[in-house]
Amino acid sequence: MRFKLILFITILLFVFCPFISISSRPENKVNLKEIFSSKFKIGAAINLDQIKKKNEKETKLIKTQFSSITAENIMKWEEIHPKPERYNFKNSDLLLELITSNSQDLIGHTLVWHNQIPQWVTKNKDGSLVNKSLLLDRIEGHIRKVAGRYSGKVKGWDVINEAVMEDGSFRNSDLYKISGEEFIYKSFEIANKIDPNAELYYNDYSMYKPKKCDAAIALAKKISSKGLRIDGIGMQAHWGLDYPTINEIEKSIIKINKAGFQVHITELDIDVLPNLYEIEGADLSDNFKSNDELNPYKTELPDSISNLLSERYVEIFKLFSKHSDKIDRVTFWGLSDGHSWKNDWPAKGRTNYPLLFDRDNKPKKAYHSIVNYFSEN
Repeated sequence: MRFKLILFITILLFVFCPFISISSRPENKVNLKEIFSSKFKIGAAINLDQIKKKNEKETKLIKTQFSSITAENIMKWEEIHPKPERYNFKNSDLLLELITSNSQDLIGHTLVWHNQIPQWVTKNKDGSLVNKSLLLDRIEGHIRKVAGRYSGKVKGWDVINEAVMEDGSFRNSDLYKISGEEFIYKSFEIANKIDPNAELYYNDYSMYKPKKCDAAIALAKKISSKGLRIDGIGMQAHWGLDYPTINEIEKSIIKINKAGFQVHITELDIDVLPNLYEIEGADLSDNFKSNDELNPYKTELPDSISNLLSERYVEIFKLFSKHSDKIDRVTFWGLSDGHSWKNDWPAKGRTNYPLLFDRDNKPKKAYHSIVNYFSEN
């Protein structure tokens, strides 16, 4: 009788084991970078504490889940070059050590941006704007020093960040007021001279909006027409549960690729909080006073919203997979919910849940939904 029971159980296991859900498999045998390895690189932007390996769980996540790493802040001008003759390479050198030990790509972010840049770059001591010649000299010196230090070690650079507006016009930043478009061309010229093997990108948000996407493509073509090199266009993906539409995203991906440039999804996160002011980009100047209406999920995310987040991520990655021939990289802007910039923007004190890992660095339902779907399809 005992033999028959054992035989019966053995037969059941043999018959039904192939249908056991992949979610029951050990997590360390399934990860994002392996699932999408034949399609595109999977990246994450990481902060200084993570670069310094202060949290063992985060260090493991960075190594096991991602094939590409972007410096969230430490390579921006104010961090790496705060004063005219002072450079801070300590933290970026640590980042290089980390990605080298993990065999990952390093994305340099960003060489020239109107935000997080010291005042001395564009202004005289009396507050007036510097002249064009001085600005371009400072940009050249900065890129020579920073890109030169990491020449041959960086996969690609976000050379210029956020230079156009939603209506297609150029952003009227101090950089533009001083030099017009010349700071853009100068930046690509020097970046190519200093690191001819690194890929060079233009990066911006709200690229699903036709006028902005068209303007970015026109800029990239103008850069090329001057004999300068630009390899790709970064589509920042600071999106929401119900915007933009999949059709809008798809049109931009196709349009950029058709124009001759590879697409990089550079800053992916999904805002789950109410968007009362209909903000659809990543302009750091947007700032509002927090209130309960803006911050409804202070302690945890309701199952109903968690389900929506999961569905949203799956439909987005289905689109990315469909156009994997056009997309080089998909990078999440942050590692886990607790470190996302979305927590305090556009109002201080907001608690957001935009990524695939929770505040304890555990995979969320959205993560499992992506893993399950793409492991089975």
